Amino acid sequence: MAEMVEVGLKPEVLRTATAEGRLILLPGTIAEIRAGTTKKGDPIATARVAAIQAVKDTPRILPLCHPIPITGVETGLTVEDDGVTATVTVSTVYKTGVEMEALTAVSAALLTVWDMIKYLEKDAGGQYPATRIESVRVVKKVKATA
Repeated sequence: MAEMVEVGLKPEVLRTATAEGRLILLPGTIAEIRAGTTKKGDPIATARVAAIQAVKDTPRILPLCHPIPITGVETGLTVEDDGVTATVTVSTVYKTGVEMEALTAVSAALLTVWDMIKYLEKDAGGQYPATRIESVRVVKKVKATA
């Protein structure tokens, strides 16, 4: 049986969480992203917006995740020689943490990049032999003391 955890009696404190992940891409795709020539537009700018939207939508996506007041979102997307790294930090002053929001944001950012460049990654059979999302994880969590 699934249940939402009761947090009503917990104190409201500043909480932050940072998550990161990587999208592995072909060199030609990286070159197009850097040149600004991808068909759907700028995947990095769009992924930043997708990450912020994902933070706000996390309770809709994860059924037992509390809707919480988000006080800040910082997004970082870095184009590297073998892919894109997304890092998202989420903050709140509330009774429960924001790890799920940060993880959801990273995932949405990387999926957005993939969606925007997928035509460059497909092989002759329409498959993605090299493309993959990896290492999505929480890298830091902070709960301020009262």
